[in-house]
Amino acid sequence: MSDTDDPTVEPLGGDLASMLDGLEEMQAQEKPKRSESGEKSADDLEAVFDVPVRISAVLGRTKMPVSQLLELDAGSVVELDRQVGEAIDIYVNSRLVARGEIVLVEDKLGITMTEIIKAG
Repeated sequence: MSDTDDPTVEPLGGDLASMLDGLEEMQAQEKPKRSESGEKSADDLEAVFDVPVRISAVLGRTKMPVSQLLELDAGSVVELDRQVGEAIDIYVNSRLVARGEIVLVEDKLGITMTEIIKAG
């Protein structure tokens, strides 16, 4: 006896696509809610909001012998490996996370992030 001879088994026919759509809808409802872009929201990270991190903005670097370092005085100019107007590196806990530009905020220096570095 084949499956088609059994009166309790119905052939799938043209409703297979609608059945698959219904299955996808059920699976989507079971998944945890996320923002429309699929990203986690700030609420998901609430447990780490109070964890302190060290943020560093590096204007540039240079190498020099200790003898030259000892000769530095107030007003000495140290040449760095960056050009004027070139983006500075922004580190969080010694990891490069962004690049940005220096801005003046009232009487203090600040940084505008111009590029976020994706982890890779």
